[in-house]
Amino acid sequence: MNPIITLLDAKLHVAGSEMLWREVIGNGFGLASAIGGMRRRVWAWPVGIAGNALLFTVFVGGVFHTPQQLNMAGQAGRQLMFVAVSVYGWWSWYRHAARETGSTQRGVDPRWASTRERVVLVAAMLAGTAVFAQFFEWLGSYGPWAEAWIFTGSVLATYGMARGLAEFWLLWIAVDLVGVPLLMRAGYYPSATLYLIYAGFVVWGFLVWVRTMRRGTGSGSDAEPDRVAATVAGE
Repeated sequence: MNPIITLLDAKLHVAGSEMLWREVIGNGFGLASAIGGMRRRVWAWPVGIAGNALLFTVFVGGVFHTPQQLNMAGQAGRQLMFVAVSVYGWWSWYRHAARETGSTQRGVDPRWASTRERVVLVAAMLAGTAVFAQFFEWLGSYGPWAEAWIFTGSVLATYGMARGLAEFWLLWIAVDLVGVPLLMRAGYYPSATLYLIYAGFVVWGFLVWVRTMRRGTGSGSDAEPDRVAATVAGE
């Protein structure tokens, strides 16, 4: 049997409900990517891309015949956006790490966004949500306004991560606040659960980056969180 088809069709049965293994695995890749992002490791980007590819097939349920049978255009489009922006982030962090010396080569030096950058982020978040909500509603998406908020926030957060803006962690919190109830209502329980776990890592990652910036160094300041994160990631 084709292993790709086997992966696409494999299901996990929990409490009388069916969940796709690829949804669980895709979110697992996403969690690993979040850990890598917190540690500013270049490998966070390709790992994230692998998860995005799996989750894309999950959120076009009407095409790939998922248990939910829902087409969530915002969530599916979000995965494609992640791939596109992640290619840029991967390239940017790789170049930065290549210029670093020593044993701990980081992909980026974290910083606070300037006042102008913050204004642009807020304006883009509001405008993007309004525009994409209309587009997703036209596509017949499930929860167009919520999906638009999640999609726009994800675009800006991923770009902010690539640029090393510490505020990108706060954007992820804003995404999670809407994403968890939306996914629970739609029946995507593994994704909703992972969103909750992400929220914990987001807060942790934000604190790690803030501490790094306060100490004015991109290496030794977050050594202890790195050791803990490495254990979680299985390194």
